[in-house]
Amino acid sequence: MEDLLMDIKENKKADTDKADKEKQDNADIMDFGHLTLNQGNEKKKIELMTIIGEIEGHDCLAPSSKTTKYEHVLPALAKIEDDNDAGGILFLINTVGGDVSAGLALAEMISSMSKPTVSLVVGDSHSIGVPLAVSTDYSFITPTATMIVHPVRMNGTIIGAPQTFDYFKMIQDRIVDFISGHSRLPKERLEKMMINPGILTKDLGTILVGRQAVEEGLIDEVGGISKAFAKLRELM
Repeated sequence: MEDLLMDIKENKKADTDKADKEKQDNADIMDFGHLTLNQGNEKKKIELMTIIGEIEGHDCLAPSSKTTKYEHVLPALAKIEDDNDAGGILFLINTVGGDVSAGLALAEMISSMSKPTVSLVVGDSHSIGVPLAVSTDYSFITPTATMIVHPVRMNGTIIGAPQTFDYFKMIQDRIVDFISGHSRLPKERLEKMMINPGILTKDLGTILVGRQAVEEGLIDEVGGISKAFAKLRELM
């Protein structure tokens, strides 16, 4: 009887030791996988987003117009922010500008993301496209790409009252503060460029081509897609 009890105890101890070993082995596998995920940046996804055509705001543009719809981009950005597998975002920008409130909403969303972000201006980044280009952690512009800064404008019926111009000034201050706060371009210099009368026909403003945007402190570096990907991987 005593021998039987000893055999039962030994078998029970062997089963316990085996279970403990399996548990430890599983823990080792989990720890190894966790380290691999953290150390290997190649395991993280790079998301690619385009900002092209005209930034469409609260009103729909003509079907023949190329547009970026902010109501589509905002939830896409929120989804990427909440995606643990997403490592960073590369924005390809070629826009003529568009709706101010929609463009600023996108720029604020991009600048507030925890994921590394890089922008590449490949054609144009005009008007409200300027805040979008500088909203990322690092920005590039190709040698022939252009950026235009100009005062706030509005089409349609305008009430000729002091309050209207005060409202215009408030909108412009929001844009200027954002651009100067996310680039190396001083606010005073930016405002001076906005009211430059000698470059644009029938309008005020300044055109910056490629390296000029970097020299003014608006964009970080002249470069193309390979440099943009390399910088994003570095930030990741």
